[in-house]
Amino acid sequence: MLCLRGFSVFLSCVVLLIVQSSRGSEIIGGNEVQPHSLPYMALLESDKPICGGVLIDQAWVLTAAHCSSIKKVLLGVHSIKADEKDFRQVRKVKKSLPHPCYDGTDKVNDLMLLKLDKKVKKTKAVNWLTLPKTSKEPKAGSVCVVAGWGTTKNNVNRMSDVLRSVNVTVIDRVTCNSADYYSLNPVITSSMICAGSNGRNTADTCQGDSGGPLMCNGVLAGITSFGRMCGLIKKPGVYSFLSEKQLKWIKNTMKGSKIE
Repeated sequence: MLCLRGFSVFLSCVVLLIVQSSRGSEIIGGNEVQPHSLPYMALLESDKPICGGVLIDQAWVLTAAHCSSIKKVLLGVHSIKADEKDFRQVRKVKKSLPHPCYDGTDKVNDLMLLKLDKKVKKTKAVNWLTLPKTSKEPKAGSVCVVAGWGTTKNNVNRMSDVLRSVNVTVIDRVTCNSADYYSLNPVITSSMICAGSNGRNTADTCQGDSGGPLMCNGVLAGITSFGRMCGLIKKPGVYSFLSEKQLKWIKNTMKGSKIE
């Protein structure tokens, strides 16, 4: 697949950027979820937990491409520290497949598929999330949900022990590109979703939440990609939008790998 850089990226490659948000100073500002109520959530480890992910098939996890060097995927996790052997399923990563047009500098196409070494078993604590058949972009003002084990405060290099979620509000791209917000650095394109504060709270995701889901009306709409600091009202999270092109890439990649 040919990948073009610079301005042509906007014409040929779908940009995916994600940042999760919350309401205060946890996830930032979210609440602890009911244990195992989000059975598709995956905790990704290198030498330690570093990112989140979404189980989208018995043997596939969708996450952010910048979550590199993932060795292990933990499913059925609520508390990282707790003994949850009756709920957890641990899988090794057989293959990492970042989006072929991922660019870490421009922060575009920040998506990656992880193929597990063996299929997971469907339980109350572990279940995959079905990808949408068609893409539907959430409108500005829509309230969506993000989740993760990321840090709960700025300047605190420690992930949350328990899974948290928070409501975030979609912000229109004109506002998100304005001088007070991201000031076109980077440019927030039609393949990205800005979501965060509703103007009264500090909802946001933070370090460690990357790769987690942006759920809008119960449907996976994006993946957490990046932000600037955490919880700043005018620096909302940016999410990789699962456009028609991205859904096609995901489905074709999974299908092609099964044929190998």
